[in-house]
Amino acid sequence: MSEDFGPTFITVTDEDGKEIVLEFVDALEYNGVLYQAFFPAETEDESEEASEEDTGLVILKVIEENGEELLSTLDSDEELDAVYERFMEALFSEEDGEE
Repeated sequence: MSEDFGPTFITVTDEDGKEIVLEFVDALEYNGVLYQAFFPAETEDESEEASEEDTGLVILKVIEENGEELLSTLDSDEELDAVYERFMEALFSEEDGEE
């Protein structure tokens, strides 16, 4: 993805109905499934309490439902751990210039 035009943001709704703005970081395919990584984006109306919450990498997988691509949470901690490892390898290799 080209960063010539700036970062890409999306808004998702969590299970409590709260909207969360995420900044796209990277995408990768693992075991035939496409995964996307995001960082939570800070918004002007965030309270101090919200900024103290976990703001780590958010990984979602792309699923197809009724012919439409949707983002979904991962099915297990094992899947999350495996995909997280791949994203970390990819991100650190890019930083080291090993693309």
